[in-house]
Amino acid sequence: MLRILIIIMKAVLSVLYGACKWAPVSNRKVLFLSRQSNRPSIDFMLLQEELKSATPDIEVVTICCKYSSKRELPRFFIASLRSMYHLATSKVCVLDAYWPLVSILRHKSELVVIQLWHSLGKVKKSGYQTLGSTYGRGYKLAQYMNMHKGYDYIIAGGCSWNSYYCESFNTTEDVLRNFGLPRIDYLLKTQEANKSRFFKAYPHLKQRKIILYAPTFRRSFNPAPYVGSLVDSIDYSHYALIVKAHPNQRLDIQNPSVTLCESFKAIDLLAACDYLITDYSAIAIEAAVLSIKTYYYLYDFEDYRKNNGINIDLPTLMNNCVFTDAASLVESLTSKEYPYEELERYKAQYLPDELGTSTKQIAALVIDSLSTIG
Repeated sequence: MLRILIIIMKAVLSVLYGACKWAPVSNRKVLFLSRQSNRPSIDFMLLQEELKSATPDIEVVTICCKYSSKRELPRFFIASLRSMYHLATSKVCVLDAYWPLVSILRHKSELVVIQLWHSLGKVKKSGYQTLGSTYGRGYKLAQYMNMHKGYDYIIAGGCSWNSYYCESFNTTEDVLRNFGLPRIDYLLKTQEANKSRFFKAYPHLKQRKIILYAPTFRRSFNPAPYVGSLVDSIDYSHYALIVKAHPNQRLDIQNPSVTLCESFKAIDLLAACDYLITDYSAIAIEAAVLSIKTYYYLYDFEDYRKNNGINIDLPTLMNNCVFTDAASLVESLTSKEYPYEELERYKAQYLPDELGTSTKQIAALVIDSLSTIG
C-alpha cells in the first residue's frame, strides 16, 4: 500500500514539476534548502554572504522549513511545492539535509546539487547506516523515496570521516569535498567577540569556570535522571553549568543554579566555556576547533550503540575523557589534569587540514558550478 501511495505521489509531483521545467534556468541563481530550521543556519548565512561579495549579480533564494514531526507536515508540503519552481530554474542547489524533492524528481541537466550536511563529521551513524535500526528509516521507504540520491558534491569534514559519509549517503568518495563547514571560520573569527558578549550578559560568572553541557537528541531514551545526576554533581561555588538541550528535545531543569542562556546559541557559548560535556553530538568537533577541553557523558552508550550506532570508538579514542556516570566525570574534571594529547590527536584526525578557509572553498565550488554547462 505504501509503495502504491508513493508511486502516485511521485507521478503527480513529476507532472507538476514538468510544468515548472518549461521556465528557463537562471545561470546566476542559487537555491538554498533546509528542513533543519525555519531560519537559515550560520553555514547558509556565511556562504551566502561570501557568494554575494565575490559575485554581486548572484541571485540567492532560501527556503527553510523545519520538518521533524507530523504536525509540521502541512507547512513543509507547501514549502516543497514552492521549491519545485526554484529547482527547475536554478543553476545550483545547496541543501543541508535530505530534501525529498531534490532526490525523487528528475532535474534538468544544468542543475548542480551540493549537500552541505549540517554537522562537521559523522560521530553517530545516520542515513543508510541506520536503515532497519530502531532509530533509522525502513529499507523500503528509503528505496521508494530515493533517499540522498542526486548529489553532485557532498561537503565533508576531515578525511578520516570519509568512509562514514560514503556509508551514510550510499555514495562514493569522489563526490566528497573535505572543506569543512563555514561555521569553522565563524568560530575562529568570533571567539573573542562572543566571549565578551557572554560575560557582558552574565558578569557574575566571570569568577567561575564555565561548563557547557550540550547533549545530542534522543528519540526514546529518557535522559532526565542522568541529566539530573550531572546537575547535582556540580560545585556551583566554583563552577557555572550551562545546559543547552538539542533544539528538538526539551530538558526540564529545576535547579536554579543552572544557567540556560536562552538568548545564546551553543556554537556561540563555546567561546566562553572552559569545558564542554557532550556525548555523540558533533559539537565536540566544533569545540576541537577552539581546543576546548571536552568530556563525554555516555550514560546510555550500549543502548545508543545498539539502537542507532556510533562510527568512532570514543572510549578508546578519548579514553581519559569518557564516563558513564556523572560523579566520576565531575571528579576527573575538577581534580585531574586534562589529557590534551588526546584532544590534539582528535583534532589532527577529524578536522580538515586547513582551518579558516571553508567558506571560500565552498563558495568557489558554487561559483565554478554556475559556469558549468549542463
